[in-house]
Amino acid sequence: MSIFGKIVSAIFGHSAQAETAAPADAPSPGGTSGGATPPVPGATPSVPAKPAVDVEAVLTALAAKTSEKLDWRHSIVDLMKLLDLDSSLAARKELAHELNYSGDTGDSATMNIWLHKQVMAKLAENGGKVPEDLKH
Repeated sequence: MSIFGKIVSAIFGHSAQAETAAPADAPSPGGTSGGATPPVPGATPSVPAKPAVDVEAVLTALAAKTSEKLDWRHSIVDLMKLLDLDSSLAARKELAHELNYSGDTGDSATMNIWLHKQVMAKLAENGGKVPEDLKH
């Protein structure tokens, strides 16, 4: 599994464990009058979207359970440590390669800042609810 895949799995998996969700095909409270769009005739039916995972809430809850003070909001190293992933320079270089970093991986400070922003943006693209200030 890719390093980014491990990050997604760690965050989204913790969210799933924290939820006491109803089955995916169960009607939502309030029925279908919540602004749902009716299906388009002739269109291929899609799988109902899962609710977005609140990335900030998951990470904040994990941080509350650790005795180590980790600045996951700003540091890719601390984010990876919080998720119990390898945060070594080699692992971060591999993550940079996965995310198509075009800068100098020898400049770890610049790479780390870029990685944190990209990971947050990619989490949002993959169904995570990420506050705007963490994507920039």
